[in-house]
Amino acid sequence: MIKAGIIGATGYAGGELVRILLGHKNVEIKWYGSKSYVDQKYADVYQNMFQLVEDVCLDDNLPELAKQVDVIFTATPQGYLASILTEEILNQVKIIDLSADYRIKDVSVYEEWYQIEHKSPQFIREAVYGLCEINRDLVKEARLIANPGCYTTCSILTAYPLVKEGLIDPDSLIIDAKSGTSGAGRGAKVPNLFCEVNENIKAYGVTSHRHTPEIEEQLGYAAGRKLKVNFTPHLVPMNRGILATEYASLKKIPQTDGSLAYPSYEEIKAVYDKYYANEAFVRVLEKDVCPETKWVEGSNYVDVNFKIDTRTGRIIMMGALDNLVKGAAGQAVQNMNLLFGECESEGLTLVPMFP
Repeated sequence: MIKAGIIGATGYAGGELVRILLGHKNVEIKWYGSKSYVDQKYADVYQNMFQLVEDVCLDDNLPELAKQVDVIFTATPQGYLASILTEEILNQVKIIDLSADYRIKDVSVYEEWYQIEHKSPQFIREAVYGLCEINRDLVKEARLIANPGCYTTCSILTAYPLVKEGLIDPDSLIIDAKSGTSGAGRGAKVPNLFCEVNENIKAYGVTSHRHTPEIEEQLGYAAGRKLKVNFTPHLVPMNRGILATEYASLKKIPQTDGSLAYPSYEEIKAVYDKYYANEAFVRVLEKDVCPETKWVEGSNYVDVNFKIDTRTGRIIMMGALDNLVKGAAGQAVQNMNLLFGECESEGLTLVPMFP
């Protein structure tokens, strides 16, 4: 059995980790860490865990807690793990960090976008960006996993095959993304109150959202060079879900007669199938079917599709996922499975919930 601990177990992502890991046949949750609810029963915080979890919440003494488990999930605010991580801890336990502390390789970029000083930049180089569909082999050998963000997972996987194959101009990429309110976390914030969110949709973080450099860095690796994208997130009045609609200019490709033309539907579909046909959690939809958040809710799936606009020479790429599952906890468990040689889908064959 894999012995696991969760710091930040009472946040939304932490609670989702508990839900998923309780259904994993080879995992035992040894402790539930929560600075806000120390010594309180976990099931008193989340009543859905009544008679399922009898433990009380512990503090976040990472050096001591690391001695008791094989893997630690840190579902914590930015800066927490970076402030306490040591070589001694990493020599004892594998860590899957759901914050952004080790996602961005350039520490100056991290500090600029997150407006905090990075306390342990010496671990950034070795941290593996845990987008399993792209970095699977690197994940298997890692000590420290930087679990990707929800917006970034959806945005990257939606465009990755076409960026990698050079079928779009990545500098023309515009990402319009929408998220349910759970993406902002469980903390009390006025902009996320019911009366503020209900019957409303709003853009935020325009030109300044912190997931922008993460998207640029990872798609830059696919493109083989640095790039910049326009990323605009929106908040919508629903609990869960990310929908990304992405626009880019297509590149013309050589034809059999020597001319150049935009790729056809069949050629684009073949590229998506090349990358995702054998992926358990990326579903390339049938022609003209647009991804919807309701068809992935509660699951670890990402649904993607595209539409070619021959009139403008552009392509519209679309992706949908559950921000708490594939966008956070489910992806973290997928990474854990790879780290410990488990079947990658163990504990994650969650049928999307409807309605």
